Amino acid sequence: MVVMVMGFAAVAVVVNIVFVQYTIGTKRDMIDMCSTLVVNYIEGECGVSDAHGFERAVNKQFDQIKDYCTGISPIKNELIFMICDPEGHILINDGNTPYGYILSDIPLDEMEEISHSDGLLEVELDGVFENRHYSYSAPINGSEGEFLGAVIISTGSNSMTNITGLFARIILLTTLWSMIIVLVAVYFLSQRISAPLKDMNRAAKRFAQGKFDVRVPVNGRDEVAELAVAFNDMAEKLTTVEDMRRGFLANISHDLRTPMTTISGFIDAILDGAIPEDREDYYLQLIGGEVRRLSRLVSLLLDISRIEAGDRKFTFAPFDICEVARQILISNEQRLEAKKLDVEFECDRDNMYVMADKDAIHQILYNICDNAIKFANDGGRYVISITEKEKKIFVSVYDEGKGIPPEDLPYVFDRFYKSDKSRGLDKTGVGLGLYICKTIVSAHDQEIWVESEYGKDCRFTFTLQPCDPPKKVKE
Repeated sequence: MVVMVMGFAAVAVVVNIVFVQYTIGTKRDMIDMCSTLVVNYIEGECGVSDAHGFERAVNKQFDQIKDYCTGISPIKNELIFMICDPEGHILINDGNTPYGYILSDIPLDEMEEISHSDGLLEVELDGVFENRHYSYSAPINGSEGEFLGAVIISTGSNSMTNITGLFARIILLTTLWSMIIVLVAVYFLSQRISAPLKDMNRAAKRFAQGKFDVRVPVNGRDEVAELAVAFNDMAEKLTTVEDMRRGFLANISHDLRTPMTTISGFIDAILDGAIPEDREDYYLQLIGGEVRRLSRLVSLLLDISRIEAGDRKFTFAPFDICEVARQILISNEQRLEAKKLDVEFECDRDNMYVMADKDAIHQILYNICDNAIKFANDGGRYVISITEKEKKIFVSVYDEGKGIPPEDLPYVFDRFYKSDKSRGLDKTGVGLGLYICKTIVSAHDQEIWVESEYGKDCRFTFTLQPCDPPKKVKE
């Protein structure tokens, strides 16, 4: 409302100034026309060449000149006509003033200025009028160009004041009615805006209590509606994260309790003598495997903590990504043969160098390859491809297997998310491997994504920055 009032006030001031200037300009043009007519009439009727002859001629034709001045006024009772000699003595005035005929003289300095003008001139008649008047003069010249006197036409400022006052009242009334209309409109508009904001406020308080089932109604297509949509999307993601967190805790509890129970049971059996001595080595190997499994889980959790805290640093150096892929393929040879997978290895060149942290990229590729083997169908295709296009290296791992359901695709890189919730195929994962992959790839300013047709195949792809081979150091 304050801004609106200030805006109306500024408009009123500007319009008032323009209107007054326009009115003054219009009156000046009118006075210019009247003064020209009067000067031409006097010069034509009197036809004298000196000031004394001019004064006698004016006095002789006093009534005719006065009637002529009154008759040419476009606005009745608005203009005051005065005819004076070179000394400023008023010879004729029409008496059209609030106080009758003017008896004072025109200041000599004003007459001096008028005598040197060749057209309409604005003059200040100090002491002639009691209140402010707008006055203009035009010289009357003789037949030989000598200064004989002047025609002075004045108009009062009362009409200006009246017009300005009327205009101010119009602006004031317009402002008041506009304020009332705008106030009503703003009230309903603010209610429309504040209602969903209040709903969001209440929902946010429910979120703070751990209740993520609240949703905000979406009405319209404006910015508030977009905010409500974003708020509901956030609520959906919070719900998903909360479900994943609960699943993660359940998985962690299971993955910690199972090996610890196995280790504790085997150790107690050995100590109690329930296991024959010739079988102790076998059970000790099982205990060692469970211990290594616990160690991997703890390392994974520590790695997540370091990544989220920003403590993990990456060392960028050129290395051959094709060689890293071959090493991972060879290390999984037994598992590949056990599932009788049809393995294919494709690369544009034998050696393709990238600028990245080698250990981190090895971790990513190993994790993706391990998942592909784990979820591939027996006898299905298993493809690792490395290609270069669009100034990027694309590393892709493909398998024919169960694939990923469409509803799970947006969340596969989220923390704690496991597509295989039944743990039928993935008995050891806790839903952190792909999250770590995503985090490492993002730290390299690259991208990773997944494409899958559920029940048929799955392909994970990530990009790397290509570079020149490292220079060999001369011995």
